[in-house]
Amino acid sequence: MGASMSMLKGANLPVSAPAVRVELGWSSGPGVPDVDASALLLVSGKVRSDADFVFYNQPEHASGTVRHEGKKPGGAGITDTLAVDLTRVEPAVERIVLAASADGGTFGRVPELRVRLLDAVSGAEIARYESRDATVETAFVLGELYRRQGGWKFRAVGQGYGSGLAGLATDFGISVDEPVPAPAAAPPAPARVIPPAPAAAPVVPPAPAPVRLSKVTLTKDAPSVSLAKQGGTSGAMRVNLNWQVRKQVKGWGAKLGRAVALHGDLDLDLCALYELTDGRKGVVQALGNAFGSVHQPPYIQLDGDDRTGAVSSGENLTINLDHKDRLRRIVIFVTIYEGARSFADLDATVTLQPQHGAPIDFSLGECAVPSTVCSLALITNTGSDLVVQREARFLVPERGVSPQRTIDYAYGWGMNWTPGRK
Repeated sequence: MGASMSMLKGANLPVSAPAVRVELGWSSGPGVPDVDASALLLVSGKVRSDADFVFYNQPEHASGTVRHEGKKPGGAGITDTLAVDLTRVEPAVERIVLAASADGGTFGRVPELRVRLLDAVSGAEIARYESRDATVETAFVLGELYRRQGGWKFRAVGQGYGSGLAGLATDFGISVDEPVPAPAAAPPAPARVIPPAPAAAPVVPPAPAPVRLSKVTLTKDAPSVSLAKQGGTSGAMRVNLNWQVRKQVKGWGAKLGRAVALHGDLDLDLCALYELTDGRKGVVQALGNAFGSVHQPPYIQLDGDDRTGAVSSGENLTINLDHKDRLRRIVIFVTIYEGARSFADLDATVTLQPQHGAPIDFSLGECAVPSTVCSLALITNTGSDLVVQREARFLVPERGVSPQRTIDYAYGWGMNWTPGRK
């Protein structure tokens, strides 16, 4: 199918690619709600269990065939991507519904909403469907992959829901822990005597916990969140940074004095300054191989050093929330190691994903200064809780002052610094 041709609602076409990527795209801007992609694996029109729902809080199906790869800012807006290995989808699964949900607004406020089906190997566009008639909907089934005569086909659906992701998920048989409006109260039933249960009553296994749909997006107006309030109080919390170089018109950056000299691979380093409750201070970073540790102080570890900014990897830190009482404060920050002179032409997104709790995400926004170091988030122990605050502060080191020392000065850490290499 030609890349420029958009399918009409209800149209379908065969899919011969063994594996595909489903790219949900839209244009961002002031007042535009955040949008999330999800997939439901259906047998006879319903999920078999909540495990057949793949989305930001449950990013991979147990079979490994459907995966939520996450968001990526780009030149024309934002994309959220799902990967589907059609050759390995369980034979019982007849349909994979491809959905979108709007967080904090309706799809009438989301410009250029579209879904593209791409060949996962070649990247070629197989199909495209653009939604142009959204108004008050907060969730959409944009398309579906379905079996037909031994092969797979894609259909453009375009069906909206006014009840958000919770309503859409419930429609397909998912049990959701979000509060659902209660029906009008019925009169109380007359009391009846319940006979005692027989002595050897069979043990009923507990029902599986319902799916959590909640997530938190930090903004300038609502910059902080309590980890305890949204369930993230134990286990490992993953901090992910991913980025993309903004496409710029030739000469545009130079005119504004914000040209970014990209030479070879762009290398951003995710780092953390920490202070423990016993007074110890330090830094976790790739420089000097100070990768930290999850199971002993500082209970923070850098997973590695990524040079691509790919959503599936990016730069990752892990914080062990089982030892949160030992952590006094943490500043998570990023430096440009090489490949650019400032953050001016980078789109970056930060996601904090607690093992037990809603994900917290935010974008860094636009940088208008020649900054080589940016503080992302400040995590503070209040005595009873950890509070995450969006910082997104682009700092400009003074001549001869390292990015690390610049962060130290800005947050009053008071450490001694020596040059490091990686």
